[in-house]
Amino acid sequence: MPLSLADLLAALGLFLVLEGIAPFLNPGGLKRAMARLAEVGDRELRIAGLGSMLVGIVILFLVR
Repeated sequence: MPLSLADLLAALGLFLVLEGIAPFLNPGGLKRAMARLAEVGDRELRIAGLGSMLVGIVILFLVR
């Protein structure tokens, strides 16, 4: 099943909604989290990013 532009825009819209929840509900907590994130090493961030991508791929595989 080919991915349409509407699907891509829907995914982008959902991503933006989910990304906006934390700063809307708890801006102070988000600032503290970002300050702590700045202290994390590059290797740990890369591992977290890879893990996030892999989970996303699994979810996409399961729903598609």
